Amino acid sequence: MKKRNSPIIFEGFVFILPLLVLTVVFASVGIKSLALLFFILTLFVTNFFRNPERVIPTDTNAVVSPADGKVLKIEEVEENGLIAGKFKKISIFMNIFNVHVNRVPYTGTVKTIRYQEGKFFNASLDKASSLNERNSVLVQTDDGREILTIQIAGLVARRIVCWVKEGMNIERGERFGLIRFGSRLEVFMPVDSEVLVRVGDKVRAGETKIGSLQ
Repeated sequence: MKKRNSPIIFEGFVFILPLLVLTVVFASVGIKSLALLFFILTLFVTNFFRNPERVIPTDTNAVVSPADGKVLKIEEVEENGLIAGKFKKISIFMNIFNVHVNRVPYTGTVKTIRYQEGKFFNASLDKASSLNERNSVLVQTDDGREILTIQIAGLVARRIVCWVKEGMNIERGERFGLIRFGSRLEVFMPVDSEVLVRVGDKVRAGETKIGSLQ
């Protein structure tokens, strides 16, 4: 997969550059109020698309957070769709100030990717989990277990980006996509996994251990 380790993620420049141009244009003609407005917007959007390095845990059993944000919900669920059986599900909410680059929770092979159109409810609401637009990435580990990560669009986020493809080998902590401007990530781990976070915890993509495979 193409390297995506620049300090600002490439997809952000389509938003950053026009705002920067408008800042310069209004400043050059002396319209200071608009120049200041677009300068602030430029800083905000640049901050949104920041792409910091992370220290990836070396523990081979560790499942890391796919997103920066806050743990909304932890539950045991029964699935009969892309995955089947009982799983432990961790939901993470990203606000507009979080880093929005998503990272792979666990090393394995991308078995299935499935995009589904949907609504754009506030991603912090429970109904967003089932009704909002989403992109599901199912990874099969080397020993045959399955870990599902779902990117869910939110009220403002209207664009899900996924850089991996089916059949690709991916590694824990590797960047795999982003969601623009506020959203939600959900991770489904095998039911016998140990959960290492609690509701309300702040987590960092690729760095925070949210679970451990047993």
